[in-house]
Amino acid sequence: MTDTLQATPAIQPEKPVLLQPDNHNKKYEALFVEIDTGQIKLPIFQREFVWEKEQSAKLIDSILKGFPIGTFIFWKTKEELRSYKEVGNHKLPETQQGDYVQYILDGQQRITSLYAIRKGIRITKDGKEIDYRDIFINLDHDQENDEQIVVTERQEEKRYLSVHRLLTSQVTDLLDDFPSRETLKQIEAYKGKLTNYDFSSITIKDYPIEVACEVFSRINTGGKALTVFEIMVAKTYDEAKGFDLAEKYELLRDGSDEEKECLVAAKFETLPESIIMQCVAAITLRAVRSKDILKIRRETFIANWEPMKAALFMAIDFLRSELRVPVSQLVPYPALLVPLTYFFHVTGNKKPANEQARLLEQLFYWVGLTERYSSATESKLGEDFNKIDSIIKGATPNYSNLELTVDPKVIETTQFSAGNAYCKAILCLLAYHQPKSFDTNGIVILDNSNLKIATSRNYHHFFPKKYLEEHHKGKEPNLIANITLIDGYSNKHRIGKKAPSEYIGKFEKDNKELADTFKTHLIKDMDGYGIRLDDYEKCIQQRANAIALALNVKLMSMTPAM
Repeated sequence: MTDTLQATPAIQPEKPVLLQPDNHNKKYEALFVEIDTGQIKLPIFQREFVWEKEQSAKLIDSILKGFPIGTFIFWKTKEELRSYKEVGNHKLPETQQGDYVQYILDGQQRITSLYAIRKGIRITKDGKEIDYRDIFINLDHDQENDEQIVVTERQEEKRYLSVHRLLTSQVTDLLDDFPSRETLKQIEAYKGKLTNYDFSSITIKDYPIEVACEVFSRINTGGKALTVFEIMVAKTYDEAKGFDLAEKYELLRDGSDEEKECLVAAKFETLPESIIMQCVAAITLRAVRSKDILKIRRETFIANWEPMKAALFMAIDFLRSELRVPVSQLVPYPALLVPLTYFFHVTGNKKPANEQARLLEQLFYWVGLTERYSSATESKLGEDFNKIDSIIKGATPNYSNLELTVDPKVIETTQFSAGNAYCKAILCLLAYHQPKSFDTNGIVILDNSNLKIATSRNYHHFFPKKYLEEHHKGKEPNLIANITLIDGYSNKHRIGKKAPSEYIGKFEKDNKELADTFKTHLIKDMDGYGIRLDDYEKCIQQRANAIALALNVKLMSMTPAM
């Protein structure tokens, strides 16, 4: 596949590769040499070094006693991953470009402990400095009571030798402190046990990155897989180009003093990292499967980051301005941004023609109302690129006629859920009409934080729940046709559990345009909807009809004139 900024056909499946791990042993000194020459590295998706000194002391104690300490697992590859550059006060060396590197998949805490002690590293943790030179061999330990040989605290009248000093000195250098021949033999024996200890290790060489990361996930996090984003953060890191995906994503989401365009400013900050990865893959490969994303080469991913951002913000702008979806919390599926980003990238980020805009709106509501991305999302996104290609040409994509028709009877009985795609599509329709406040006739400001769950402030049951419980027992209040989008203050302080006829009478005194206000909530006729008589069933039926009609217009199965 040729690296390009234009969308290309999805990559073809590859033949499976026969993988075989290599079992071998490493000596203590070999570990130091390989770390010091940059051959062993800590991938960034590993946890930081978190072991306390006491844990490190017990590790050395186990080695001196000849206990097994587990197996180290390395991934040997020429892949360049983002890795830690230092351990405490010690800077780790770079690796020559193109050379093999062994990334630690299992054993980081143990290997880092051994290295920290050998190098005498100091690490600041929670404001307190930990000095790994202060781990000692108790030369007078009680063998009969199986006392711990290696300790972090010294007692008076006992002789101790720093493990760091043991490993970095010749035995003859210790004569002044330990003149006894017997003690020197003891020290020499301890050093021999450490330096000659066989560390069991397994190396997986040239495994694909997704397989290596699956190995890491299984052995380190109880089966919890690394996310595609976490893997790509490691894979795409490029210091020379100043590209750090973790930082780039934070900048995309939160912005900065220099970078004002961001998801927070656009009120689309709830888009997850996974969707951003799929947007990059959409414009790069025209495929969004996890395994496809992981195969994007570093330079290709980096080259497509800014084009993806440009197309993504055009997609968000289209949703906000043309479809009037003001916040990401209302979008039926975050994945809807993926085909839209693909559309704008392929069209050169140009404003869509009128017919293209209508067809994109149709696709948007079709996805939500059919709950299309509730399963097999990656495959369905791949199919929907074909629909986007049709829209780019101004042609209507293929849909089933049944999928483009909304039955008002279904809406009448649909339970409201703030997380359900079908309900969210209806909420987007309500937002499109720019609902106004009952009391002031001002535009209702919608916010992601107030739209998360069904009990959030912007969601108002037109016939309040408590009113129905008291006066219409047995009636289901939590229907989508009973939901309006209003400001939180009016919802809580001016409506409460009052009957619609009661609270509307009060709003009419302040808002002389209340009838027009209700039209922005698809309540077109207070009398015809039975509101002044508090007729719940009639209101639900009439509003369901109005919602269905408006949705069918969006789906282009009906025209506004009808």
